[in-house]
Amino acid sequence: MSKNRKFYIGGFIVSLFLAGVVSFYASSSPDGLEKVAGDIGFIETAKDHTYADGVLADYGVKGIENERASVGVAGVIGVIGTAVVAGVFFKIIARKPEKTKR
Repeated sequence: MSKNRKFYIGGFIVSLFLAGVVSFYASSSPDGLEKVAGDIGFIETAKDHTYADGVLADYGVKGIENERASVGVAGVIGVIGTAVVAGVFFKIIARKPEKTKR
């Protein structure tokens, strides 16, 4: 196994661990924009976005009652999805152009 491949697999495993386990312990405080909106007083005018009722809305998986498991599964789905999209993208841009015969 090449050194690069070991590095990528190790990074993927660490990412899965961070997303699946450690993400539950992330701060539950509002982000900067939400805090400013609350401080200034226009947070009441906020509306839900189009996908607020989606399966992965609000950093969890709809249908999983255990909050810790819900956040972890959502994180793992996000890591796998990102890895697939990035893998396909890099495979496409890393193709070597075919040599044409003259």
